[in-house]
Amino acid sequence: MRFDLLQSISLAGDIAVANDDRTGSSDVLAWVIDGATDLGESGLVGSRGGAAWLALEADAAFAAAGDASIDAICKGVFARLARRFAAQRTRAPIAAWELPSASFLAARVGKDGLACRWLGDCAGLLKRGDTVERIGPPASKDDENASAAALAEHGLGLKQRPQPILDALRRSRGRVGRYALGVDPAAVEHLGGAVLPCAAGDELLLMSDGFAALVDVYTACDLDGLFGELATLGLAGLALRLREIEQADADFTRFPRFKRSDDATALWLRIAA
Repeated sequence: MRFDLLQSISLAGDIAVANDDRTGSSDVLAWVIDGATDLGESGLVGSRGGAAWLALEADAAFAAAGDASIDAICKGVFARLARRFAAQRTRAPIAAWELPSASFLAARVGKDGLACRWLGDCAGLLKRGDTVERIGPPASKDDENASAAALAEHGLGLKQRPQPILDALRRSRGRVGRYALGVDPAAVEHLGGAVLPCAAGDELLLMSDGFAALVDVYTACDLDGLFGELATLGLAGLALRLREIEQADADFTRFPRFKRSDDATALWLRIAA
């Protein structure tokens, strides 16, 4: 079996700064990457921000992965990121929160089904006939939303983050037990994973959390409804709905969040024989 590309889309949350998402696919491999927003000035890996650097390097690593198992591919990607960081970093990181990292979800299709691996909060959906199955971590933004609501008095969505918000985000980013796609190859031992049956005609949707917010946070539709909307509106139409919801909540009261709009990326594929 193989993947046929139907559509892909990637929107920056703010066109004044780099989009830290990436997505791509080959005959048998598909991936989505969501770089963790920088919490300090650039400089650790040169003039490019750490999130943009990580997303670019990880995307190139998946694209060059070749025809190996999903576990071998992920190990190779992590090892390459560690090598590239060692070669390109210009100084020691200030603290753990400055290390470039990302969420990701990768899927490899083969005779044994759809093998998936992930870290972080990217999401996938597999449509098999009339059934839609979620791939990746459980859908939950409650902790992040609660954290944003608790810090709302300091000003949400400001381009220059107030120090109390920045400090809270740095503590969360640097906490023990946080595993992500990044420059520590040992994190590959903590991947989430699943192998799902699939057949020709099934459809796969991979999303960064900024796009998955349409379902997970804004509840604009459920999983089945999302594929129904996808068939009529396409990814571009769904992205438009996403941004309209965020623009309508310009004061951050209905949906507390740290950014007005997050980078939003999605990849829509069909499985073929």
